[in-house]
This record gives sequence, C-alpha cells and structure tokens, in this order.
Amino acid sequence: MSDQKTIQVDIVSAEKEIYSGIATILFATALEGEVGIAPNHAPFLSPLKPGEIRIESTDGSEDIFYISGGMIEVQPYSATILADTVIRAADLDEAMAKEAQQKAEKALQSRKSDYDYAMLAGDLARAVAQLRAIKRLQKQLKR
Repeated sequence: MSDQKTIQVDIVSAEKEIYSGIATILFATALEGEVGIAPNHAPFLSPLKPGEIRIESTDGSEDIFYISGGMIEVQPYSATILADTVIRAADLDEAMAKEAQQKAEKALQSRKSDYDYAMLAGDLARAVAQLRAIKRLQKQLKR
C-alpha cells in the first residue's frame, strides 16, 4: 500500500467477511486493555476479549462493532481481526443486552460451582461490552 497515512482493516467472523476498508486508526480491546492501531504500527498478534472495535475512516466517520472475542493480527499497513461473533453496534439490541446483564448478575449471586462462575462471568462481560458499544454509538449519533 503506497499511502502511508492509512491502514487496511479487515474484520472476519466464522461465517463471513464483515468489514473491509481503509482507515486512519483502529481501536480494539486486547487482553491488556484498549489498543490503538495507526498506520506504520509495529507488527503484533494478540487475543481480543469481548468489546468494541472502532474504525475511523478517512472521511472522519466512525464504524463501531461488538465482538465476542477473537484475535488481531497487525502489520504496518494492515490489521485483520478474526472474531468469533461480530455485530455492528447499530444492530445490537439494548434491551436484550440489559436483560442478559441482569440475568448474569443475578445468577452470579446464586452460583453453585466455580464452573458456573466462569461461565456467568463470561456472559456478564459480553453483555457489558455490548452495552458499551451501544452507548458509544448513541453518543456518536448525538453529535
């Protein structure tokens, strides 16, 4: 890629390619926290936890996605996200996410084993991540 001010971003789920485009910067939720990927970034490979993917396009617009987890591979002028589940933030159901959060919190209080705890903690993390993506999209739409 000859344009040194952009990065190619591809998001792929198990089913299909979800997004492919040119961006000025990409944000993702890695295991150690949020990472920002700009053009000419050092190569790396990292697991991703449930959270948002934000992509700033060259026209200044921002695309927001929720992923349930996956991997990111970064090269100087490309980033590929392989995700278990990918949903555009605009397609997330806020009521369902809130219900899932409440259900997981209630079940965590009455868990019966460590296995229940790990499974329920994962459910809670996914619901909270979806709600964060929804809130960010709502803020973006109010601008």
